[in-house]
Amino acid sequence: MRADRLLSLLLLLQNRGRMTAHQLAEELEVSVRTVYRDVEALSASGVPVVAESGHAGGYRLLDGYRTRLTGLTAEEARASFLAALPGPAAELGLGAALAAAQLKLRAALPDPLREQSDRIRERFLLDAPGWYDDRAETTPHLPAVAAAVWERRALTVRYRRWKEPTEVDRRLEPHGLVLKAGRWYLVARCEGTLRTYRVDQILAQQPLEEIFTPRPDFDLTGYWRAHLADFHSRRHTAEAVLRLSPQGVGRARTHLDPAVSAAIAATGTPAPDGWTLATIPIESVDHAHDSLLTLGPDAEVLSPPALRARLTETIRSLALRYLPEGPECADG
Repeated sequence: MRADRLLSLLLLLQNRGRMTAHQLAEELEVSVRTVYRDVEALSASGVPVVAESGHAGGYRLLDGYRTRLTGLTAEEARASFLAALPGPAAELGLGAALAAAQLKLRAALPDPLREQSDRIRERFLLDAPGWYDDRAETTPHLPAVAAAVWERRALTVRYRRWKEPTEVDRRLEPHGLVLKAGRWYLVARCEGTLRTYRVDQILAQQPLEEIFTPRPDFDLTGYWRAHLADFHSRRHTAEAVLRLSPQGVGRARTHLDPAVSAAIAATGTPAPDGWTLATIPIESVDHAHDSLLTLGPDAEVLSPPALRARLTETIRSLALRYLPEGPECADG
């Protein structure tokens, strides 16, 4: 809407001082011609916009002029809570609203606080997703799911899970969204029970006309904390005993799960040969096999026998694949 754009232009000039028409056009994502028309409209409405020519020219507000027109729209207010997370805000379809909200909030601050806010923005950045993660393109249904959460609207989804049948249809009552390590999770009630769904595993969705009411005692933060506690309690169901070289102890801190690294620090007993004997938690033989292989020759599993046998089989297969074949092998 043009009224929103005029307000954004006014706040840009108030917050940043002199700006050229090209700079304003880039910020507002409009043409330079549109900026010229909008500046004329602001001047006609009584806003003292000064046009300065020359190499260092541009538009600015008359010295001393300051607007207090900083009211937030409902969408901008929601977006302001994601001010530290511009990426997720954009994924939720609130990128433009967040930018407008930040302009209005900045304009409402007194000079000292505005300067502190600018210094924080210049010197600190929160980038929530992990390395090698680019999931924005793999969560096409996130904005629709977020809208259903906001409107308390039930929806049907086709969901991909890890067990058979891998694709299932579900009717969900979406209670909340959680961003964990760059991945979005939906907390929703399904068949009377609260469950957690990965949004990037939603293959299709359809909002329903039905509006639901969450139970009065539902608390998203409390639910998520309980969910994480239950997840961690179910993760490590067994233990393994292993020997680690000094290099292996160091590599375990960077290559293995933090719970495993903590267990090595807590249970590790140095041996005369410089290696460390430790007991670590494991999820399964398969998971431990894949994880411990990253330590290479700096770790030796002593138990359980099934894990040791699995690693022995893998190492033998690797040796057969990489060692040279034929009589020349015996001659070195």
